[in-house]
Amino acid sequence: MLWSLVKILVFVVLVAAAAVAAGALIEMEGGIRIAAAGWEVTLGPLQAAVAALLLLIAVWLVAKALGLLLAVLRFLNGDETALSRAASGEGRLAMSQAARADRLLRRPELTNLLMAQAAEVAGDAKAAEAAYRKLLSDQRTRFVGIRGILKQRLAQGDTTTALKLAEKAFALKPKHHEVQDLLLQLQAGKGDWKGARATLGAKLRSGALPRDVFRRRDALLALGEAKGVLDESSPIEAREAAIEANRLSPDLIPAAAMAARSYTAQGKPKYAARVLKKAWSAQPHPDLAAAYAEIAPDETPDERLRRFGQLTRMNPDHEETRLLLAELNIAAEDFPAARRAMGDLASVHPTQRTLTIMAAIERGEGADDAVVRGWLARALTAPRGAQWVCDTCSNIQTDWSPVCDNCHGFDTLTWREPPARESSLPHGAQMLPLIVGTPAPSAAADAPHPEPGTAAEDAVVVIDDIPPPAGGEAKI
Repeated sequence: MLWSLVKILVFVVLVAAAAVAAGALIEMEGGIRIAAAGWEVTLGPLQAAVAALLLLIAVWLVAKALGLLLAVLRFLNGDETALSRAASGEGRLAMSQAARADRLLRRPELTNLLMAQAAEVAGDAKAAEAAYRKLLSDQRTRFVGIRGILKQRLAQGDTTTALKLAEKAFALKPKHHEVQDLLLQLQAGKGDWKGARATLGAKLRSGALPRDVFRRRDALLALGEAKGVLDESSPIEAREAAIEANRLSPDLIPAAAMAARSYTAQGKPKYAARVLKKAWSAQPHPDLAAAYAEIAPDETPDERLRRFGQLTRMNPDHEETRLLLAELNIAAEDFPAARRAMGDLASVHPTQRTLTIMAAIERGEGADDAVVRGWLARALTAPRGAQWVCDTCSNIQTDWSPVCDNCHGFDTLTWREPPARESSLPHGAQMLPLIVGTPAPSAAADAPHPEPGTAAEDAVVVIDDIPPPAGGEAKI
């Protein structure tokens, strides 16, 4: 209020002074006579003062126009400026040009940004950060300074500081798409699921995200929240979050499995079965089958085979359905049915799982030791089949998570078969005829030992548990 009053008083004083000066000029006698080329003009004192002022303004405008024209001509002719030096990768020269521009222009809000970019090109991180910090003091350039330091912290791997900077940048410009993406990725990487969901909502409101993509990613974040709550031994909140994730995206496999387990824990098996059947109809998956088995953990193999018919009748030609049906029949000791369920999978798409199932079938039907060992030997060099693979870095994870463990990408894990890799067993394919064709005692000694944690190793344990055919004796 006081400052406004001072400004008004100053304005009144200046107007009064101008009026007094104008009156004095009017009362003065004499004037200025200008004669040129047959023209003669006589100006009074006041008119002469106004003409002088207009002449000064005209000279200033002409000078500015000439300066602009000269700058354009120099730019078109390839004049080296701080911008062109930085763009061409000449960081040190760009820094000197930026310093010169600072001395001439006296516009730190512009030259500090040039200095920071030039320092980054030159690889001088300290000078770049110092220039960005200078931008923080000006409200007009504060966002640019925060964004520059944020990118530096990300390059250094300091995600904790980067998250705080991203939050400040988001508060200044909540509709900035790049800042939204950075903040969302950092929040998801730190497990701040609630904060990430709020950022995702801001992306939707700003029009940066289609609604269908928003619903899926919101479900992923809700599922991540559910997993975190479950780790903290708070099952009620975990159940609610898991069910919410499944509601947002019913075909999301991890959400369906977790929601089904939540319903099972609440004593609602019908709800659990409904969730799993809907997800299975979209994409059969082992995690869905495991959750479906947990609905009735004490049932007999025959009872389980009948109950699982509700799943196996959906998508009957899908590979996962056929594998599941084969495993259920093996558990029920119906090995011919298991072989019929497998069909030609072992030859069309041989994986560790398909080959070990075939070994179990041969074992259950009383096949020769060499035949069973042959299937197991092939399983050692076969691919593992579909897994959770990151679409960005091809990292393979045993369990699904909203964020890749390797590249920290959000929503990048897909259930698919990873690219084929060279087998770790040297000359494995050439060894198979030797393993299969060797007599039983020496073959068992010569066969390569399965690697720990592989499907082939697990299969040996499973096959050992399969009873021999009636009237026969165990082969392995």
